[in-house]
Amino acid sequence: MNDTPGWASPGSAPSDGREPGTSGPSGSDGRPEPEQSADRPRQSGDAPQEPGVKWSKDQPPAAQWSAPTGTPGAGGPGQAPPPPPGPGWGAPPPGGPGGQAPWGGWGSGWGGPPPAAKPGVIPLRPLGVGELLDGAVSTMRTYWRTVLGISLTLAVLTEIAAVLLQGFVLDDTDTEVLEDPSATVGELTDVMGDLLLSSAALYGITLIGTVAATALLTTVTSRAVLGRPVTTGEAWRDARPQVLKLLGLILLLALIAVGVVAVGALPGILVSVSAGAEVGFGLTLLGLVAAAVFAAWLMIRFSLASPALMLEKQGIVTAMRRSARLVRGSWWRVFGIQLLAAIIAYVVAAIIVIPFTFLAAAFSGDGVTGFVTTGGDIGWTFLIISGIGSVIGSMITFPITAGVTVLLYIDQRIRREALDLELARAAGVQGPGATGGS
Repeated sequence: MNDTPGWASPGSAPSDGREPGTSGPSGSDGRPEPEQSADRPRQSGDAPQEPGVKWSKDQPPAAQWSAPTGTPGAGGPGQAPPPPPGPGWGAPPPGGPGGQAPWGGWGSGWGGPPPAAKPGVIPLRPLGVGELLDGAVSTMRTYWRTVLGISLTLAVLTEIAAVLLQGFVLDDTDTEVLEDPSATVGELTDVMGDLLLSSAALYGITLIGTVAATALLTTVTSRAVLGRPVTTGEAWRDARPQVLKLLGLILLLALIAVGVVAVGALPGILVSVSAGAEVGFGLTLLGLVAAAVFAAWLMIRFSLASPALMLEKQGIVTAMRRSARLVRGSWWRVFGIQLLAAIIAYVVAAIIVIPFTFLAAAFSGDGVTGFVTTGGDIGWTFLIISGIGSVIGSMITFPITAGVTVLLYIDQRIRREALDLELARAAGVQGPGATGGS
């Protein structure tokens, strides 16, 4: 009988041919023989025996030992069944049927890596398009007082500038020339130039408001990623040192866009001056289209400069270079996400603005019918009522576009720089799969 460490005490398992319950070897008549005394003199036929050690005659082969359980017959006479395999090695995982083995196991019990930590509005891992949009909406829903307060202020300021521009500057454009079949090419070119300038001015104001909202809401969104609330005063105190740089960034981006468009239209304008408007019209139009495409490429390339400037406390040129590095290799993805966010914002704004537009037309001189058929007289009443609708629409759409831009910046840094590890440490997340309140 074995007496080595890890085995049961002698007599607990039939390892030497005896039946369970017997205490010694059986004689010829079936009765157990009396045990030999320890002090009996050894006979000449007895086998040599080491003092103090009791080794069985039949030893198992090397490297095949298994701990007995004390249940004979489980795996053969005197042998215990092999121990059950550990988690992840083909055995049912802990917790019963349907359980999931711990992460890092192997075999059929492996359930994949654990879910990413989510202390705030997004999980700390590379994000999909739906998660970016959901994160922006969740930020607005969770911190609605701060978000709507900031967006409402910016929407009011933006719309006041737009109404004043339309009322004093852009109302003199004669659009009836476009409906006159006898109008010359020069007259059509002048009207289209004025309309293009008007659209560019209004778009520029909207762009400034969107970029400013992105900058001021950057603090709110960055705190929302960590699951930490922020007030309007805290957001302003965090953004205030960067406001002048932000204004410089906005002006520089606007000058770049205008400069690109001007360079694109310059050849056509020179041809129109020297050879006539009929000759240079096509070249001017082609140059404007090419310049618009190049300007859009630049704007997407620099679209992450604003959150980089606000979060990293960078300078203007450094933030633009930072944005270019983050967008490099992912231009189409960034463009697609930004375009989708812009389309969603436009649809939401249209749903809100259109009823106010018809209401403004009803209070104007020609009524709704005159506005639909002839375009109506766009006076101050129309501009003010429709401006109220635009304020409400911008108050809702600013957080969406701004939130998507900030989260897209964070997502690009997660993909390229493993920012999720730093965010997890900042949020106090202990280990993978941990979640926090949002």
